[in-house]
Parts: sequence; C-alpha cells; structure tokens
Amino acid sequence: MKRNNYRFFVYCFMVAITLACIKLQGQIQGFGLQNEPPDISADFTDFQNTYYLADTLACFDPASGQGKISYRRFEYATRMAFNNMLGVLVPVRANEFPANEYAASPQLPFALEFISPKTVRIRIKTGFGANSPTGSLMLVNGTVGEGIPWKYVKTDNGYTYTSDFGSVVITETPWRIEFRDRKGKLLTQTNHFRDNSWTLTPVLPFSFVRRSSDYSRSVAAVFNLSPDEKIFGCGESFTSFNKRGQKVVLWADDANGVQNETMYKPIPFFMSSRGYGIFMHTSSPVTCDFGKYYSGVTSLMIGDEELDLFIFFGEPKEILDEYTNLTGKAPMPPLWSFGFWMSRITYFSEKEGRAVADNLRVNRIPADVLHFDTGWFETDWRCDYTFSESRFENPAEMISDLKEQGIQVCLWQLPYFVPNNSLFSEIIDKQLYVKNAKGGLPFEDAVLDLSNPAAVEWYQKKIAGLLEMGVGAIKVDFGEAAPANGIYASGRTGFYEHNLYPLRYNKTVSDITHQVKGERIIWARSAWAGSQRYPLHWGGDAANTNTAMAATLRGGLSLGICGFSFWSHDVGGFVRKTPEALYRRWTPFGMLTSHVRSHGAPPKEPWEYSKDFLNTFREADNMRYMLMPYIYAQAKDCTEKGLPMVRALFIEFPDDPGSWLIDNEYLFGSDILVAPLFEETTFRDVYLPPGEWTDYQTGKQYSGGWHSIEAGRIPVVMLIREGTVIAHIKLAQSTQFMDWSEINLVAFPDVSGRAKGLIYLPGSETTKQISVQKTKEKFKLDSDPSDGKVRWSIFLKEDLPLH
Repeated sequence: MKRNNYRFFVYCFMVAITLACIKLQGQIQGFGLQNEPPDISADFTDFQNTYYLADTLACFDPASGQGKISYRRFEYATRMAFNNMLGVLVPVRANEFPANEYAASPQLPFALEFISPKTVRIRIKTGFGANSPTGSLMLVNGTVGEGIPWKYVKTDNGYTYTSDFGSVVITETPWRIEFRDRKGKLLTQTNHFRDNSWTLTPVLPFSFVRRSSDYSRSVAAVFNLSPDEKIFGCGESFTSFNKRGQKVVLWADDANGVQNETMYKPIPFFMSSRGYGIFMHTSSPVTCDFGKYYSGVTSLMIGDEELDLFIFFGEPKEILDEYTNLTGKAPMPPLWSFGFWMSRITYFSEKEGRAVADNLRVNRIPADVLHFDTGWFETDWRCDYTFSESRFENPAEMISDLKEQGIQVCLWQLPYFVPNNSLFSEIIDKQLYVKNAKGGLPFEDAVLDLSNPAAVEWYQKKIAGLLEMGVGAIKVDFGEAAPANGIYASGRTGFYEHNLYPLRYNKTVSDITHQVKGERIIWARSAWAGSQRYPLHWGGDAANTNTAMAATLRGGLSLGICGFSFWSHDVGGFVRKTPEALYRRWTPFGMLTSHVRSHGAPPKEPWEYSKDFLNTFREADNMRYMLMPYIYAQAKDCTEKGLPMVRALFIEFPDDPGSWLIDNEYLFGSDILVAPLFEETTFRDVYLPPGEWTDYQTGKQYSGGWHSIEAGRIPVVMLIREGTVIAHIKLAQSTQFMDWSEINLVAFPDVSGRAKGLIYLPGSETTKQISVQKTKEKFKLDSDPSDGKVRWSIFLKEDLPLH
C-alpha cells in the first residue's frame, strides 16, 4: 500500500510539473516553435510580394453565373510625411520576362452558385490550379448538389439576383458584390480599393497576393463591416465571444488551456448580427481580421490559391440550419452518453476501476460511464491498444460486470507512437506514417497518416478489438499536431492536411464505432469543419480557476455557433486538484451541458471531498438525471436543426439587442436559461431576454431585463421560459435503469394556462410536441404523443416528487 501511495504521489508531482512546463511554452505565441499557428496576415503586408486587387467585371454570363474579374497589379512602397513612414499600395508594371507571356492585369475566373434560397457560393481562381480535389471531407455529401436558381435582372451597372430571403447585387465597374436581406437592407459587401479613398489608413481591399519567395498565392476576401455589427463563431474560441475587433488564426493547436488565443477546434465559419454567415471552405491556414487593424472591414486571409465561400442569409437558426445542411448535422448519440462520466487522470488498474464504480453506487451518484485515461496500458501514456496484463486480470469480464451496474467503459488513446512503442516498427515497415520531405519522420514520434486508407484500416482494427470486447466509447485525444511540413498519402502537404487531420481522426474512430456498436459516439478534443458529424467533443485542459471556468463557457458558446450540437468540458478544471468551492460551482454548469464529465488531476471523485460537497454534487447530478427526458428531446431536436444544446441567447432571441451582448449565460436547449456562478458568491447579475421567467429552484418569477438573483441550494441560477413544459423522469442511478413508461410533466404556464415542450422516447424516430392546458385547478394533456405507451403526470414545480 505504501509503495502504491508513493508511486501515486510521484506520478501526480510529475504530471503537475510537466503540465506547468507545457503551459509556459504553449500559451505564448511568436516563438517560432513547432506547430505554432501560422498567421498568414504578414504575407499581405510584405514589400517583396505582389498584390492583385479586384477591379472590374471583365465578362459575365448571368444564366450560368460564370465570368471573369479583371485585377490590377500593385506593390507596397513607402511614403514619408512629417517624419512618419507609411507603407502604401501603388500600381506597378509587370516584372516577368518575356513580358508578352504574362498579364500585368490578369482576368481570372469568378463564379456565383445559388445552393438554396438562403445560400450563395462564391468561387474565385487566382491562376492555374493543377491539384484541385474533386470531393471535400468537410461537406456532408463530399460535393454540393445542384442548386436552386435565383431570379436575375440586368441593371445599368451589373446584375441583381433575388430569392424570397435576400438579394445579391453584382456591379461591373467597380467589381463589387452586395448582399441584402429580403427587405433590401445591406448586410455586407466586398471591399473595393475605391471604398477606401475616404481614409488615410492604408487598407488592403478584396485581392490576392503572390509571394516572391515561392510564387504561391493566397486570397484576401475583404468585406465591409457596419457600425455596431458583431461577429461570432470561428470554433471553440476562448477569447471574447464577440470577435469584432479581434484577429483570429484558424489552425488546430494544442492550446494547453482555455485562456489563450489558440484553439483545439478552429472552424472556418462565423455569423454576423447583421443577418448573414460565411463558411470559408478550405483546410489551409486562415487568418481572420474582424476589424482589428481597420475597424471598417473584415479581412479573411485564406492560404488557398482558390477562394471558395458560402454565404448564408437569415436569422441565427436559419443560418445554422443552412450551414449544417452543407457540412452535416450531428447524429444522435446513445442515451447512456447523456449520463455522468466519472474520470480522472488516471485510473491504473481493474481493481481501482471496480472500486470507483462501486463507490458511485454506494454514494448514490448517478453515473453511466467510467473512463480510463492514460494508465490502462502496461506503460503509462504508451498507447498500444492492449490492457496491462499486470494490472487488469480480466478486462472483458470487468467491462461486462460494469455494464450490469449500468456503467459503460471509455478508453483513452492517441494517434502518435513513440519509438519505444511495440507498434512503432510495424507502422514504419508498413509506411503508415506521415513523412517529411526526405521520406523520414517529421518528429521523433510516428504520426499515423489518416489520409492513407491502409493506415485507417490498420488503426480501425486496433480500435475494433476494444469495441468488440465491450468498450462503449473511445477518447479521441490530441490530433492537433499533424506535421505542417509533412508529406501525406493524399498527395498534399500539411499546409492542407494539418487542419483536416482532426476531421479525419474524428471520422475514423466514429465510423468504426458505428460499424461495431451501431452508435455514433466518441470523446474528442480536436475538430475542423464537418467534425460535428462525429459527436462528441470536449473543451480541453482548463485551469482550475474562475477565469478558466468563464472562458470554458465562451468556448462552448462559440463552438455551438459553428454547428456543434454536443459539447462538454472537464468539470472543475483539469490541471491540478480542484478547489472544493470551485468544484461545487462548476458542477451544475457541467450537469447543465449536453454531456458531463468530471476529469483532471486527482481527486475528482465527489466522495473524496467533504460530506457537504458530496451532497451538493449528488443533488446536481440527481437533477440532471430527473431532467433526462427534457435533455434527450432537446438533443434530438438539435440534431434535426443543427442547433447547439449550449446555446447563445441571441439564437433564440435574435430581435433582442441585449441577447447579443451576453457571454456568461446560456440557454440549455430552448427553454432553460443557465447562469453559472463564476465567483464565490450566492448572487449574480442575470440578463433575461423578453418574456416571463421562473426560477427552477425557488419558484420566483422575473420579467425580461437585468436582475440580481440568488442561486438556490444547487449553486447555479436556472430559470424556465414562460409557457414551457419540462419533462422529468423518476430518478435512476443509470440511464439503463430508467423507466420511460412514466413521465412527469412540470408546467410553467403562460397567462392563458398553456405550456408546451418536446418529448423524444428511446427508440422513436423523431421528437413530438407535447402541450398541456390548465382548466380550473387541473392541467390536461392535449393529446398523447406516445399513443398510450406512457403514463403522464402533470405537476407544478413545487409539487414534483423528488424521487
């Protein structure tokens, strides 16, 4: 026992030191270190490069939407005024020889495609492209199907296309594209260099750059911003929720925390408060300047030599529906995944795992998953897909026994293989790794090349063996460090494959899980556009601090803006032992997220803290399990509409200006507003969107606007939207043991006595509306959506049975 305690102490000490060292290096940018996110904006201010500014529409066929743009050639020159040196763009002549072979002002292809009445595609070539892939992993069907034409008319200086949801106006001289809503309000427009004649600030307009170092090209898609316009999205970004005034680099990175500007899950998509969204269909490095350098423009600096943008019209829900129609909606994860996941870094043995499972049941902590992190191999962190024979007597039997307790097993792994790994030589011999320019390893580790079908097959066989043993889910950790200078089996370099790697990784594990188990469930950290099709993802290695808790929510809100229905985070933070007071406040935030896992440096088990904490944790967990019918129905609704479970207020209330300002509250589904406590207090200021709201714990009622609200016994502020019915179920220690034949409906009626909500029963095909009406002193169900399979009971919150 003493030897094990000593080993555990040494392990914890080494983990803490390692994480501290990584943190020092991982959060500071500008060192020029391996895999540091490349900010390509410098290419657009380089005096050695040549710039081609979009000028006029050279020719255009309105029926096909095909044409050419004429570009003017510029370079930077200096201008000095009053001892202040400026870099300004000036027209230049061609510098190629023979001069007659190369155009100084090239005319290059441009196309408009109308994908749906709410979606427009812009494609622009900057020159000859010899390696354009025919399909895209980012798109749900690989390609875009035949679109729906918009009506067009010729104007004096161009063309106007219209649908029932907006219009696109093209002007010939100067070349410009305007996007307007159905009422004619200008949403945004491309920026031409003439637009910037009103300012003395040098502003790069819509253009592309040709680098002098290698003659490669990149595009700057520049759009005008409006006063008070707000920008949201770009993936799981932990900086300020509104990206207006920020520069965001989209490059998958092990962010080593949640309080810096890099991201585990960058997504090349954003939406504007003006009523439009933009998807940058690329996996190349991207730098988005949302009015940081010049407050009047958004500059989308895209590493690709071809521009491919999708522009969506509408309110936030419409934009998300259109975007996820294109890139895919999340499938429904299994019911058990919505239960509590118990974890730490790490459980080392079968004995330890069984003890934790028993303690969950002894302490009446409802749970559905036990996660073994890095320690289930013979050598900690050395992933060989084999249980340690010295510490796991019979893993298959353990997994089976835990299932009888209503607990699934999740296992950690990663796609990097150290030289001492027993699988390393096989990976090298079979050429399954990402290569460098010399054909060798870019790193000391072998990184699986998931663009290689042979590597995918090899890897999936390893994962399948675990799933066939009975493992419920695989933790898809890391994936952000695919070599940027690597040569991949796809024929492309890391310039394109680095950001695609998380998507390939998510897909590979999700596909084999679905093949073996019939379920779509992984637990992934990294992502790119399209990864929402492979749920679910969690928020990385948060510090154990108030500010990290707040940043975690901002990251979740931002990821939800990008079509990710399901998301989780390490309750209490990851890095060190969680302070009890913080853990107490973070717990209900986790319980009111689509999926919930306690994970990080030990201890994380609630019985390892005070009795009072254990009771508070249990109460929050009980609440989640009793709310399972609401959670399950809202989750299914999200999969049908591309909505996030952790939802920014403005998604439900787009016409309320105040809802666009809030980043420290959220809607859990459509009807529960959650305001976590980010400081050690029992009160907090809460903004409520228009309407009437009822405190779930105290029953107090509030109208829209700002209020100072005291948290209830569970340390969180939680309010229910007026006119809502919230479905509850009798408490069970696992979703496996829930009785769905009896559902309690808790009514929060409007002034007319009506309340409605959603219900989704296990095994059903889709959600169904459920509504109740108060007549005299009783509530009556309008109709039975279960066709007699469920016994419904209707209560007010204060009358709801606790068990």
